[in-house]
Amino acid sequence: MIDVKKPHQRWVLAGLATASLLGSAACAASPPTSSGAGGDAANAAEPATGSAESNDFTDGSYSATGSYQTPGGEESLGVTITLASGSVSDVQTEPMPSNPTTELYQGKFSSGIGGQIVGTPLSELSVDKVSGSSLTSGGFNDAIEQIKREAAQ
Repeated sequence: MIDVKKPHQRWVLAGLATASLLGSAACAASPPTSSGAGGDAANAAEPATGSAESNDFTDGSYSATGSYQTPGGEESLGVTITLASGSVSDVQTEPMPSNPTTELYQGKFSSGIGGQIVGTPLSELSVDKVSGSSLTSGGFNDAIEQIKREAAQ
């Protein structure tokens, strides 16, 4: 428990609490991309509902740019996926932020995405949230859908 004795400390703590709540509300403003259940499991790659099998995709490297909506407007994220035996063997992202907040969240997402999806079959790839960034996953999933179409040809 924090013992607050000075009035200015109360204002600082109240401001921090408000900022935290507003940030949480902004992250929750977008609908989830899958119906995964509970806790931190939302940080992991979730199976997609499509019927494509891993062997339906041609191995190689694929790139796409996905877009998504934020409270500040439309944002984009570049994604490059390498497939081996139909599964993700490498992932690179190219943050394309238009403001400091987006830069922060795209950076967090980019630093955590590899650990979440490497080894996942492309047919099962769909991400809800990575490293606290839930909106960026919308742009990532948009790029993945483009990659799935290209890799299936």
